[in-house]
Amino acid sequence: MLAKDITRPFDLKGAPQIAGPKTTRTIMRDVLIALTPACVASVVIFGLDAAIVLALSVLCCVGFEYLWCRFRKVDQTVFDLSAAVTGVLLAMNCPATLPVPMVVVGAFVAIIVAKELFGGIGRNIANPAIVGRIFLALSFPAAMATFEVPRLVVGNADLVSSATPLAPSAATPTLMQLLLGTHAGTLGETCSVALILGMSYLIVTRTIRWEMPATYLGAICVLSVVCGRNPLVEILEGGILLGAGFMVTDYTTSPHTIGGKVVFCLGCALSTCLIRFFGNLNEGVAYSILFMNLLVPHIDRVFVNVPLGTESARKNKRKGGE
Repeated sequence: MLAKDITRPFDLKGAPQIAGPKTTRTIMRDVLIALTPACVASVVIFGLDAAIVLALSVLCCVGFEYLWCRFRKVDQTVFDLSAAVTGVLLAMNCPATLPVPMVVVGAFVAIIVAKELFGGIGRNIANPAIVGRIFLALSFPAAMATFEVPRLVVGNADLVSSATPLAPSAATPTLMQLLLGTHAGTLGETCSVALILGMSYLIVTRTIRWEMPATYLGAICVLSVVCGRNPLVEILEGGILLGAGFMVTDYTTSPHTIGGKVVFCLGCALSTCLIRFFGNLNEGVAYSILFMNLLVPHIDRVFVNVPLGTESARKNKRKGGE
């Protein structure tokens, strides 16, 4: 169990519980630090438009949470930084060309609908940023599929409708383009080096468990080979790295046990590949994670930690000795 810096009660699961020095605020701070390279890269690649989407998304998410707490007359939770993390992740799932009103709508859905209506942090059943992203994709498909030519490559280009590397009509970028992010896409679908750097930071600081991104990425590599695709290209294209490091590993919407986390990530990988390889959508990361989020309660019922000192634990110990 992680020590919490808010007074609101919460449920304990997966005994035994171990107290630790980390709080919600310190965890979210580390996630923001890990997302910083990707944010900087997106601004360098797409220019001022990316900075506007990022800033507006964060401000709206924090603002909506602040207003909700004022409306409910409960303790403010904006200082735990979770709303700021949601804002950055939502922006990472949007193109730099997304109009301002749509960014506001996405932030409202992410914070109010997907998070606060379910009870706030720790109680939401799905990742708020993913819900906001899917809502925008279903409500404004044209706007969510209109991308800007990377300014890092072509200078001061005008806004154009450009296909991502995942689109059937698009040419596959070179490995260097995929690594540096100099191709069309959402803010979080471009610079792979920045995302890998941020993911590594979270693993080193033990903010996330390495088993989850390793399982997710490893399963996608295996499925890509089986389906006759280049696994390296599949991982570097689209939002797989963003999902692996920052959304699959979400504390609230992922299982509590190691076994459950592995099954969860395998399900995310399988769903992602099925949608990408055989579906009508170019990208399947968000939908696959949302689908598995809904199955987390059932996964937790199967993979349950045996409390220390119980009869079941003693029986298992005796069987191991035999």
